Amino acid sequence: MFKIIHNPRCSKSREALKILEDRKVKLQIIHYLEGELSMDLLEEALAALKLEPRDVLRTKEDEFKSLKVDLNNTTQIKQAILAHPKLLERPLIWKGKKGVIGRPPENVLALF
Repeated sequence: MFKIIHNPRCSKSREALKILEDRKVKLQIIHYLEGELSMDLLEEALAALKLEPRDVLRTKEDEFKSLKVDLNNTTQIKQAILAHPKLLERPLIWKGKKGVIGRPPENVLALF
């Protein structure tokens, strides 16, 4: 099953989702801004993408600038993402142990 951390207001996220839907894959859509993101899902995505939490953190957001997050503390970064989901890069797409950031949306094709 494919999983996508999705923001329907983000054009890149919508485009990546469309690629998946056009291929009629079994899909779980995680609306992370609506509270559907958990520590388990975040860790699952990071493991599949083979990325560190700081690699999916949007550090240019005003919300991030107001926080005092140690970019070398993975636990602190994950907690910041869960408390402020807007700080998460999107979309994140994965299937099993392989995943991509959907920027550009065509990155999702690497999962097929």
